[in-house]
Amino acid sequence: MERIKLEQEIQQHTFSDEFLKSILNVLVTADKISHDTNAALKPFGISKEQYNVLRILKGQFPTPAALQLISERMISKSSNATRLVEKLRQKGLVKRSECSSDRRQVDILLTDKGLTFLEEVNPLVKASSAQMRNLTKQESTELNRLLEKMRG
Repeated sequence: MERIKLEQEIQQHTFSDEFLKSILNVLVTADKISHDTNAALKPFGISKEQYNVLRILKGQFPTPAALQLISERMISKSSNATRLVEKLRQKGLVKRSECSSDRRQVDILLTDKGLTFLEEVNPLVKASSAQMRNLTKQESTELNRLLEKMRG
């Protein structure tokens, strides 16, 4: 696979400094991953934010999750977890129930249909991020370390 340099991707040949170039590189790469993920999910009628909720619930399964927990774990902190859960409920992928220990809290749990859905979709989403396969395990580890360092 041919490597596309940032300069080609955004048609800019000079940068004020390497820090700005790094930030732009992260943003362009994140946008490509987001686009590819959306394309993989589009045939299934869900957004990457809805998929994120399903993955959070799968990580909790079989324990239900409160909306607050889902909101805290969302990749996009600006996502409306209540709205996302309702859309998933309408599709039959999750169910809501009153928490037995706190009636003010609503528990959200994957349905059997939701579990089956994830089994079908996960390999396709993983395949959509094939560009990450250009990295070795060691490079991925280093990239993770650097990205975590960037976030402080």
